Amino acid sequence: MANEFDVIVIGGGPAGYVAAIRSAQLGMNTALVDDFIGKQGKPVLGGTCANVGCIPSKALLESTEAYENIVKSSKIHGISVNEVTVDVAAMVTRKDKIVASMSTGVEQLLKANKVTWLKGRGRLLPEKQVEVTDHKGKVKTHQSENVIFATGSSPVEIPSAPLTDDIIVNSSGALDWDSAPERLGVIGAGVIGLELGTVWRRLGSEVTLLEAQDIFLPMADREIGKEALRQFSSQGLDIRLSARVTSSIVEKGVVNLTYSDPEGEHTLTVDRLIVCVGRRPCSENIAAPETDLLIDEGGFIHVDENCETNLPGVYAIGDVVRGPMLAHKGSEEGIVVAERIAGNHAHVNYDAIPSVIYTHPEISWVGKTEEELKASGEDYSAGVFPFAASGRARAMNDANGMVKVLINNQTDRILGVHIIGPQSSEIIGQAVMALEFEGTSEDIASTVFAHPTLSEAFHEAALGADGRAIHIVNKKRR
Repeated sequence: MANEFDVIVIGGGPAGYVAAIRSAQLGMNTALVDDFIGKQGKPVLGGTCANVGCIPSKALLESTEAYENIVKSSKIHGISVNEVTVDVAAMVTRKDKIVASMSTGVEQLLKANKVTWLKGRGRLLPEKQVEVTDHKGKVKTHQSENVIFATGSSPVEIPSAPLTDDIIVNSSGALDWDSAPERLGVIGAGVIGLELGTVWRRLGSEVTLLEAQDIFLPMADREIGKEALRQFSSQGLDIRLSARVTSSIVEKGVVNLTYSDPEGEHTLTVDRLIVCVGRRPCSENIAAPETDLLIDEGGFIHVDENCETNLPGVYAIGDVVRGPMLAHKGSEEGIVVAERIAGNHAHVNYDAIPSVIYTHPEISWVGKTEEELKASGEDYSAGVFPFAASGRARAMNDANGMVKVLINNQTDRILGVHIIGPQSSEIIGQAVMALEFEGTSEDIASTVFAHPTLSEAFHEAALGADGRAIHIVNKKRR
């Protein structure tokens, strides 16, 4: 069979559609296979991120933060507001409109770049043929010179909390409630659990998060994690660590949970329960057995440093390969693979991929944590600058948190940046560039930052790493 396409991408999320668009921009005849069905029962693009993940959760976080600010912060600014009401259903409708516009936008981008959208489920056959089964069961086979898997991930389910209609739900199901449950349980106090717990706490729910690990946010810097736990607890989130759920039974419209911790066994009754215990790669039945595609015991497709599988010309990117399950990581891998297929040099710097939790305060980081540097015996210093000393943060009445910059004492190179505070998701981009270009604290110190801005805290923390911060008393830490 002659090659019908130069590139076929299987999966239409941030990794897949970016790979498809870049492939087309580089002059390759490209198709994208995707079978995601949206809320209206029709095929949509954008994958989990645009439809039931990143975008809808941020829409609800923004709406609920606006509501909370009106209720709790108006008087501080000299504004009196009477009889504030909240319409949760209207918030959900707004969220749905944003989701629809994002999905439509991706479709328009594919059309503009002349990418063919093959609606259906893709499956790799030998010789880089791709079998596409549409939603009516019709099967068609397409030939390609290159194939890119970008099939994403799905929420992990656990036997101790089986999903039930609208009572025990996963992260996707928690985006469509039209009212706030009086008592909400969340299994898992990671990124997704914290964001969804924050949404419903703001709307009036009594939220309890049960986290199996004994350390809060173990992937974050410990100092940042401790500060986050303090702030979230003060907001009203009940976070219980070392809490392993052993059973969840729905009775008379409520959920009766049993969980254990070092103190013994406990019970908890909630009106609704969200299960947020991680995600697993979507790799089941994506390739015919005779292709011999290597998939590890965790369901991740095995790839080399160029995202190529054990099959020449077959690649895998995003959540379906090992590494952080982050949309921007998958998108960057998609660009790199497209470039390499076109014969260009490209790589992903996995040491400079930022992580963000979009709660309030936001939590962001990139690079090494202080714990990792200690464990490796690195000769380092830390500069910490509190937002309490930031004029802009104080003017915003949002001065909790800090910026931490970690540097190598011999080279002055920045090794990690960790932020908890207002708009940290925007500030962290500057830190990512510093790591990407092997920047030093002196590079940041000698850069002029506008005043007053929140990003000045990054500047001051870089100065503080060498004991030169201006707006705090320096306490250089080694």
